[in-house]
Amino acid sequence: MSKIYEIYGFGAHAMTRSLMEAANVAAMIPAGGTVALKPNLVVAASPDSGATTHPGVLSGAIEYLQAHGFEDIEIIEGSWVGDQTGRAMRAAGYDEVCEEYGVPFYDLKGDQTTPVDTPFGPIQICRRALDVDFLINLPVLKGHCQTVMTCALKNCKGCISDSEKRRFHAAGLMKPIAALACALRPQLTIVDSICGDLDFEEGGNPVPTGRMYLGTDPVQLDAYGCRLMGLELEDVPYIGLAQQWGGGSTHIAPDDIIPLNDPAQAGAYPSPSGRVGRLAKQVEADQACSACYAALIRALHTCGGAHGVPIAIGQGWQGKPFQGLGIGRCCDCAEQQVKGCPPTAEAIAKALRDCSSDFSK
Repeated sequence: MSKIYEIYGFGAHAMTRSLMEAANVAAMIPAGGTVALKPNLVVAASPDSGATTHPGVLSGAIEYLQAHGFEDIEIIEGSWVGDQTGRAMRAAGYDEVCEEYGVPFYDLKGDQTTPVDTPFGPIQICRRALDVDFLINLPVLKGHCQTVMTCALKNCKGCISDSEKRRFHAAGLMKPIAALACALRPQLTIVDSICGDLDFEEGGNPVPTGRMYLGTDPVQLDAYGCRLMGLELEDVPYIGLAQQWGGGSTHIAPDDIIPLNDPAQAGAYPSPSGRVGRLAKQVEADQACSACYAALIRALHTCGGAHGVPIAIGQGWQGKPFQGLGIGRCCDCAEQQVKGCPPTAEAIAKALRDCSSDFSK
């Protein structure tokens, strides 16, 4: 099975390099091969909004590749139909990355396409994405107003023409996204989950997670993204359909996850505000690290709130009794506990559902 390398922190550049070094990515690429980096530039928005891939992910990947002798590198992307790719790349700071490292950026909106047969029928895919020797997908793990979640599989939609994007939406997105996974499978995916938006692909409600992860199976990576967001696979139908059609596997064994550092290295979670603050209204946080707190917020979002359940989280709760639900290894004396360091949003959501009736009486 494919392995998932995971790292915590907020320095996208260094984290990306560490992930690629750990996975020995250079050994995967043909000698003298062309490499394309495909970020998420759905709209002209700052990465801090939770919408677009951090520029440090690109600079870290480019620096790693150049250090290992790969010079034929390019960045490719096509924003959604409602925005201009050039405007989006400048808003995300990619123009500075391109200038610093001497790497060209190609707007796929102007690229020629080739029809590729899929279970959904022929899909027009941009030639640059098809012709490159090694395609690296750089999605953001975030919510989506139509597909609930977007990550590795859906990010490949930037490699099709605008007319195909319209057709995908007209078809309800699920089947065509799954079919695209069979026709265009990046050799590597590095997921930016530093601060993805909970709800909306355009950003605006970012939740700092302080996490990135790398793998070679985009279906597996999306399944892991569901777990991190507290979602069931059934909530995002295109993932299971992509597996059914041969795009990858949703299976994740415990030893498939290879952590490169401790979750505490993600740092303290910033003071919540806006909707996140409302979700956390019943949360008693004491020295909570970012990875643990973000998993809790995602679970609260999935469950629609705490529903009367008192919640404790953070290192400050070690050894202290708490009448309610304790999140993570540190809350070892809570009346009920979700174990893990950090626990998954999936596990927290299940615990919230299981005990909400007990505390609402």
